[in-house]
Amino acid sequence: MSLPTQRDAAGQLRALGWSKYFADQATSAALSKTPPVRITQVHRNTLHIQGVDLDMIIPGLHGVTVGDWLLFDADTPRNSQLLSRKSLIKRRAPGHDRKEQLIAANLDTAFVVTSCNNDFSLARLERYVAMAHEAGVTPVIILSKIDLTTEASDFAAQAQSISPQLSVVCLDARSPEAIELLRPWCQAGQTVAFLGSSGVGKSTLTNSLAGNEAIATQDVRASDDKGRHTTTGRQLHILPSGCAVLDTPGMREIQLTDVSVGLEETFADLHALKQNCRFNDCAHKTEPGCAVQAAVASGEVDVLRLQRWLKLVAEDAENTKFLANRKLRDRAKNKPEKSVTKYDSKK
Repeated sequence: MSLPTQRDAAGQLRALGWSKYFADQATSAALSKTPPVRITQVHRNTLHIQGVDLDMIIPGLHGVTVGDWLLFDADTPRNSQLLSRKSLIKRRAPGHDRKEQLIAANLDTAFVVTSCNNDFSLARLERYVAMAHEAGVTPVIILSKIDLTTEASDFAAQAQSISPQLSVVCLDARSPEAIELLRPWCQAGQTVAFLGSSGVGKSTLTNSLAGNEAIATQDVRASDDKGRHTTTGRQLHILPSGCAVLDTPGMREIQLTDVSVGLEETFADLHALKQNCRFNDCAHKTEPGCAVQAAVASGEVDVLRLQRWLKLVAEDAENTKFLANRKLRDRAKNKPEKSVTKYDSKK
């Protein structure tokens, strides 16, 4: 088998999402000795990686996630170096121990998918949008199953109320038009992810973009519009168009952590108002001179939006503090978490 030409290699890397941001982190010599590979799946004890004429399973590494780039050490895979990320979406994992769970790295766009039925939840959409903003990823809300409702415009208006700058796309995931509607965000070299509950059409949309039916799909329960878990793990699919698409399992619980900046951007109107409160530590409840409550009283701000914002700010603060204290306790016990070394500068 002949070696790939430089042009072929560059094309393969670009299709995987490689860019100048990652290339600038290492010298040509380092890239030649330890070629870049992207993690396309994370299993319990192994990683699935892809690179130039390379598609294989290697031993697992702690602290990595789907979408990460590694400088691959073929002789000792566990010594492969993690490149600095340009974005990272994470959440507080379900359960009582509040561990941090990495969802995906190095995304350009997060398609937040919800159906035009009982699955629709403005509060859940705000959580996803805040996660995306915090990561520096462009959020796009996709309202699916518009063929099953006559009220798609009402759902769209609710979603758009999160922010006038937010892109909201209404579509039928099985329609050929869906591909055209998503094409602006799915150009060659881009990495996009479908996030949302089970049964909203994430896998169907991934199949539509790929032009095949490689990913299994299921219908939702008619009784309550709840979806069944079809996708059981996060997998990055490299499409013929050169776009990388991440399909994810449905997430029933979205606990926020370390998203203070994302919340400020998602609730930019409320964040701007609070700058005018009389007290810097105003809780925006019963304090005198509260600009936020004044806006609620005048009808400028929806009281339900205010309540959701206060809930998310409190949740984020609690989870962030808990995880920070947990890391301090780990250091005090001289048991730091082991993770792959980041490679973020030229040597």
